[in-house]
Amino acid sequence: MIVHSKFQPPPWLSNPHAQTLAANLIHPSPPELRHETLTLEDGDEIELAHGTAEGSDRVLVLHGLEGSLHSPYAARILNALNRARIPASLLFFRGCNGRPNRLLRSYHSGDTGDLRQVIGHLKESGTRRLALIGYSLGGNVTLKYLGEAPPDPALHCAAAVSAPLLLDVCARRMQQGFSRIYQKELLQRLKRKLEGKRNLLEESGLAIDLAGIDSFVDFDDAYTAPAHGFDSAEHYYQVSSARQYLKNIDRPTLILHARDDPFMTPEVLPSEDELSPSIRFELSRHGGHVGFIGGRGPARLLPFHWLEPRLIAWLRRQDFAG
Repeated sequence: MIVHSKFQPPPWLSNPHAQTLAANLIHPSPPELRHETLTLEDGDEIELAHGTAEGSDRVLVLHGLEGSLHSPYAARILNALNRARIPASLLFFRGCNGRPNRLLRSYHSGDTGDLRQVIGHLKESGTRRLALIGYSLGGNVTLKYLGEAPPDPALHCAAAVSAPLLLDVCARRMQQGFSRIYQKELLQRLKRKLEGKRNLLEESGLAIDLAGIDSFVDFDDAYTAPAHGFDSAEHYYQVSSARQYLKNIDRPTLILHARDDPFMTPEVLPSEDELSPSIRFELSRHGGHVGFIGGRGPARLLPFHWLEPRLIAWLRRQDFAG
């Protein structure tokens, strides 16, 4: 079902870009973690960062495009889970732990194979029940995983924040207005990674003119699609967009989305008949992209991070966090 979110920003922080930028400029203290390297079936490596709590229930956090522990939202939720004594782990997508991954391929918005392997590994390590929390790209991966095929029986519930449910719409939205600033920053990071894979690109015969890449569509046409088995960027967007999978989700799932998200347009919003009965889609008027800085106190003037308490409350509502 689609419901109106209770989120309300401070009056002076209702602009979508202010929400998006403020949430990323306010850096929390680094969470206490231990790191683990996992070798995947294809010989590549990814990294997991585990929180301080121990137990057979575990929350697995999936970050967004080019995210990591340096992403404030990732550090905040891990700190919140540590404080709540909820076992938690962060999955670094390939090449997002500060070191290049071994293979030409990387990660993308529709890649659920690595997630399946990580879930299997966590179960082998003692996890009995699992909850997923995905942000942005990680939210799309989470929802696609839930709906494309029966998920692992250990998966109990999930949440997705600011998920780009229609990738083609989002890619084109990022070419407009102030959103081009976000696109430029992310593209610079992506292109630096490709520059570090120059030898792998040459060995594969994949010739890419990095200087000619000015948009996500360019990048996905030149690299994401051919390196991951898609015919084109449009084919990648069509197969990987999570909205088409929502009707199949059978685990309790919370989706948090702001109507003013500058990474997308209202066109990405699903209709009621596209949602399974297991989904609670909370739509707010404001919030930006993974922003959700709320207001409290007299006239809601005092800012606070609304997102983490909402996610913890969701876990508790699902009898996951005790």
